Amino acid sequence: MATLLLALAVGSTGLYAGFLLIFQTGIMPALARLTDPEFVTVMRRINEYVPRAVFLTVFLGVIAFPAAAFFVPQDGRTDAQKWLVLAGLVCAALNHLVTIGGNVPLNTALAASQDEPAAARAAFEKRWNGFHRVRTALITLAFGLLTAAAVL
Repeated sequence: MATLLLALAVGSTGLYAGFLLIFQTGIMPALARLTDPEFVTVMRRINEYVPRAVFLTVFLGVIAFPAAAFFVPQDGRTDAQKWLVLAGLVCAALNHLVTIGGNVPLNTALAASQDEPAAARAAFEKRWNGFHRVRTALITLAFGLLTAAAVL
């Protein structure tokens, strides 16, 4: 059971890390080329459609599966594997704190903004990208740590 949980932890974390990496390296650079009204409209639509069932399942799995893999006992798991799983869980939890404390409030503010598109974008884009770089680094590190625990 613990091996399955670790595989699910690696899988969900890898999916989420890939999503964030693609967003950082492909989607946001493409959006950066849009005019202010286009950027604000598109980002609002993305923020409406991303947090749906599949995304939320992976988002929650990034915490639930590593936590379960850490707490479910497994005979033969080394101390190094246990510490790697715990470190991966901590990185994933920090990722979620950045997301919930940084990116989500900015998404909410952009959705509610009555400002002109240039002002709304200026209040959003640079700060959102900064938080996004941090959370992408954290979840990528979590994926690496969990993968290392799985292959040891």
